[in-house]
Parts: sequence; C-alpha cells; structure tokens
Amino acid sequence: MGSATGDPHILFFPFLAPGHIIPAVDLAKLFASRGVKTTVITTPGNAPSIQPSIDQANDSCSLRHPIALSLLPFPAAEAGLPAGCENPIAIPLTNLDMRARFVAAIELLQQPFARLLRELLPDAVVTDFLLPWTQDVAAELAVPRLVFHGTSLFFLCASHSIDRFKVLESVPPGSAESFVLHGLPHRIEMRRSQIQDFSKMPGIMEFYDRCKNSEERSYGVVANSYYELEPDYAEHYRKVVGRRVWNVGPVSFCNGNEIEKSRRGDKTSIDCNQCLSWLNTKKPGSVVYVCFGSMYKLPIAQIREIALGLEALDTPFILVVRDVRGNDSDWLPQGFEDEVAGREKGLIIRGWAPQILILNHEAVGGFVTHCGWNSCLEGVSAGVPMITWPMYAEQFFNERLIVEVLKVGVGVGVKEYADLGEERRVVAGEEIRMAVGRVMDGGEEAEEMRRRARELAEMARRAVEEGGSSYVELGELIQELIERRKTAGTE
Repeated sequence: MGSATGDPHILFFPFLAPGHIIPAVDLAKLFASRGVKTTVITTPGNAPSIQPSIDQANDSCSLRHPIALSLLPFPAAEAGLPAGCENPIAIPLTNLDMRARFVAAIELLQQPFARLLRELLPDAVVTDFLLPWTQDVAAELAVPRLVFHGTSLFFLCASHSIDRFKVLESVPPGSAESFVLHGLPHRIEMRRSQIQDFSKMPGIMEFYDRCKNSEERSYGVVANSYYELEPDYAEHYRKVVGRRVWNVGPVSFCNGNEIEKSRRGDKTSIDCNQCLSWLNTKKPGSVVYVCFGSMYKLPIAQIREIALGLEALDTPFILVVRDVRGNDSDWLPQGFEDEVAGREKGLIIRGWAPQILILNHEAVGGFVTHCGWNSCLEGVSAGVPMITWPMYAEQFFNERLIVEVLKVGVGVGVKEYADLGEERRVVAGEEIRMAVGRVMDGGEEAEEMRRRARELAEMARRAVEEGGSSYVELGELIQELIERRKTAGTE
C-alpha cells in the first residue's frame, strides 16, 4: 500500500450501468476534492461516457491529484455477447438471455480486477453492491472494501425488515394483498404486487444473497444520502441492521458549474442553451418536468396517454423520451407536437436531458419521476415536489419515502411491479392529469409540499458545505483510512 505519509489512494468500481456509473464517478470526484488519490475502474466501452467528466474535473485545478481512469477488458466474446455490448442500455429489454450473459460477463472481470488490485495496492476500494466478488478479492489482499449503495437508507432498512420478519412467505407474489414492514421507525404498508417476483428469474435470489453476504463482510457502506434527509433510517441502519455507514451525499453537488451539470449524456435532440432559453420564458414554479431515467423505454401507448394528460393541463411542461418501444412514427397523438410547439406550451426532448440544470431552474415546479434514487435525490436537492411513478427495482420503496415519510410528493397510482421488458398497465391520461394537478395547482397541499421540498433542499446544501454532516462524515472516513494505513505500516 501507499506510504504512511502520502495521501491515501482509493479505487472506485461501479456496476456497468448509467445509474451506477454516474454517482460513482461523482463520488470519486468528491474524494479527490479532499486530497485523496482516486482511480475509477471501468471497461473500454464505457470509458467515452466517463472520460469527459473526469477530464473536466482534472482541468478545474482544484484537485491535488488528477483522477485516473483504469480500463478492464470486457469479456464479451467469452460470455457470448456481441462486441461492444458493455452496458445494459445496449441490450433489448425483452432479451433475458443477453441480460444473463451480461451479468456473467461482469463476473468474468474478477481476475482482471484482482491483477489491477495487486498492481496498485490501494488503501481501499469502493465497489458497487452488485459486485459481490470484489469483497473476496479485496479481502485476499487485505484491502478494505467499502460498498457503495446508490439507493436510499430507507430502502436498505425496509429490505432488512422483509428478510428479518419473512413477511413475503405468507403473501402470494403479484397479489394485491398488503403487508406492513415491521420494526421500522414509521408504519409502512406495501402491496405484494409492488415487490419483485423472484421466481420469474431463477438464480436472482441467490445472487442477492451473495451481495448481502459480501456487504456484511465489508469494511462498511458509503451512502449517497445525507443524514438530515432520513435521520431515523440512518440510525436504524447503524443500530438495528448493524452496518457501519458514512452518508456523504448528495454526491451530484460536486458538479458545481453548469457545463459539468449538463455533461451526463451525448445523444439529445436539444442543447442546454435551447432548453434554458425556453425555461427563461416561463413563470417561476409553472413548469412540470417529466422524465423516467436512462433505462426504461416507454411503450407507444403510454407516451400517448402522457401526452393526453399533459395536453389537458394548463401547465407548461418538458417531456423527456429516451427511447420508444413500438413504431416510432406514431409515438405521439396526431398534431400534438406541432400544437405544443406552436403555442410554446411544452418542450419535447428526445434522448438525454440536462436534468440537474432543468430541476434547478426557478421555472420548474414539479417533477414526474420513476423514483430511481439518483432522480429522487436530484429532485430533493433542487427543492422540487415530485409526482411518483415507480416501475421496478427499489423504486416503489423510494416512492414510500418521498410520499409518506418526507411528504414531498404524490403518487400517480401505479401498484404493479414490472421488470424492464415486461408489459405493465398503461396509466390513463386522466390519472396523470389529476396527479400532476395536485402538485401544480397551488392549493394548500401543494404549497405545503413545496415548503417542505425547499426545506430539504436547504438541508442538502448545508450537508455538503464545510462543517455540514456529509462533509464531516466524508472527512471522518478519509481520516480513518489514513490512520488504518499508518497502523498497518508500523506492524
């Protein structure tokens, strides 16, 4: 490992998907800003989406050490994947065989990762929860492994409750039957239909068990959250679940300038200046922003209902459509796009959108979100109330946090979990209109959500400032790793 007097060196290895890579790179930049030598690990196919952000951070002249990027060759051929298929966004949603092969390919990165770890011998590695084998490699070399959870502490506590009390064993998968999550700081009730049916994907439970076991054996957990956002669950996670955890978020705050905030993608139908110019023409708090993350492809029928719901509202909007499932030629109702553009009522973005810039614009007053944790945090950090539309993964749990615990959002009414390639109920335009209206109508309920959202945003800003909770916890972790190295150097 490094000398006892030099700055610590930490490796960051995210799972190879946008929602994992982006916060992990931001986390590396956060550590680098505090004097830590940092190296981000990825594969050649993912490097082009990461390198510009790292280059910009290195060019800022605020880092004691430039952030390094280390590439592991991706074993596509060995796993039976086409060349260049190094990210799940390149895999058709319904192709379960290719998705399984992708996971197998990531498992094959174990030996290249071990060679890199032996070569660099860092003071610690921060790896994704979904890379459980990194714990075994790190332990063999006596390198502490920290697990990076790109989700809420609320979800981690809820997941622990489900495992501990085995509540799902008596509730049939997919049923509308409700159950209570026992032992949590709040009374939380969910439907069985909102929880993934693991029987549909053989082996998935065993994989998650491996992930949990590796976390239990790790040095601790780094969370993209801040103490003031979910204090009850930070304490519950430490005292009841029994994990060491450092809350260091929101990590996206490391991107201080507008160019950096808008760097999160390359394929888009609009540039940032166009988007901001349009927003500048709107009244404060008048625009609703609609976006469903980087992975989910909306079916044509659902896009059309979203369009109908937005058209029925007397509210300007930004609608982001990353990709479409179905015939691209009829993805919107006839005349909708021309009507919207002609009246300057809405902005339709095909591809990637500068989400952080949009959410932080004073014109935006509501956010229709799939409840991915990155989006939830970005909405909270911007002080924007949310209309929650969870679909898969842990998103239904995040919805509970946003709506019932934090009280900064309302649900659109989705009750059924459906994996990425599965068919799901089409939410009607009227349902969308009603949910968005509750946030945007300026009534007492909406104003209370807006007040609470602004309060949480201010807490987030204070948390990452010098002396704030996240700033202090990050410093404590870095100092602990330095002290650990000094102790190891004297043995």
